[in-house]
Amino acid sequence: MDITVILCTYNRYESLAKALASLAVLRLPESFEWEVLVVDNNSTDQTREVVEAFCRRYPGRFRYLFETQQGKSYALNAGIRHARGNVLAFTDDDVTVEPSWLHNLTASLGKDQWVGAGGRTLPDCTFSPPRWLGLDTPRALAPLAVFDLGSEACELSEPPFGNNMAYLREVFSKYGDFRTELGPRPGSEIRSEDTEFGQRLLSRGERLRYEPCAVVYHSIPANRMQKDYFLAWWFDKARADILEFGIPTDTKWFFVGIPLYLFRRLVVWTLRWVSSGSPSRRFFSKRQVWWLAGTIVECFHQSHAHR
Repeated sequence: MDITVILCTYNRYESLAKALASLAVLRLPESFEWEVLVVDNNSTDQTREVVEAFCRRYPGRFRYLFETQQGKSYALNAGIRHARGNVLAFTDDDVTVEPSWLHNLTASLGKDQWVGAGGRTLPDCTFSPPRWLGLDTPRALAPLAVFDLGSEACELSEPPFGNNMAYLREVFSKYGDFRTELGPRPGSEIRSEDTEFGQRLLSRGERLRYEPCAVVYHSIPANRMQKDYFLAWWFDKARADILEFGIPTDTKWFFVGIPLYLFRRLVVWTLRWVSSGSPSRRFFSKRQVWWLAGTIVECFHQSHAHR
C-alpha cells in the first residue's frame, strides 16, 4: 500500500514541529510505502524552515509544498494533486499521533468495500472541561475537533473529522475535491470542508469505517476554551450547514427567504437561555441561540444571492 499523509498548515510552526515529530516515528509494515506531504498555505513565519529541517533529517519521508491560494480547501486540494499515494490520510498541524496511527487508520481500506476511515481524536492530557460546558449535551466537544465514538470499531453513519481521516485516492476522482467555499480562509472561519466531503460519500452509498485504535491527540489552547470561541464556532457551523444542504424546504412559510419556524425556535431557546439555572444547560441554550442565528443569517444571504 502507498500512503500519502497530507498536512496543511498556516503560521503555526511551533505546533507543526510537534506534529511532524510524532509523524516521523510512525510504525508501519515494511510492505507499506508512505510519505508526509506538508502543504504550506502561504505562511509568513518559520514554517518552511521547520519542514525543510524534517526533509533533511528524514530523506524521502517528508515533502514540502507551497500553496499561494489562501484557504484550507485550496491547500487540501493542492495536496491531493501532488500526493503520490493511492491512499490519502489527513491530519492537522495542532495534533500529535500515536506511532500506530497511520497503520490502524488505513489497514482496512480497499477491503470489504471500505473507501474511507476515521479515527479517534481525543483532547490532550491537559484538557479540563469548564463547568459551563456540559459533556452530556450533543456534540459538546465538536468545536475542539474531538471525535470519539467509543472503543469499538464500526461502520460510520456520520463523516469523520479532518484531523484524523483517510480515503482511497480514487474517491476524489469520482466525487470531486473539497469545496472551496467551505473551510477557513481570509475573511471567513466557516469550516465543514472535511465533513461535507465525508457526507458526500455517505449520501452516495459509500462505506466508511470507524477505527478507534487510530488515535490522535488534539492540542487545545486556552483561547479555544472560552465561551466566545464556542459560540462563534456554532454560528459558523450553522452557516456551513446551509451552504452544504441548502435552505430548509420542510415548510411553506417564509419571511425574506427564511423559514418562519426558525424565528419561533429562536424565541424558545432564548427563553430557555435566560431562565435556566444550571451553568451547562444555560450555555447549551445560548449555543442553540447562536446556531439558529447563524442559520437565519445564511438563509437570508442565500435567498438574496439566488435572486
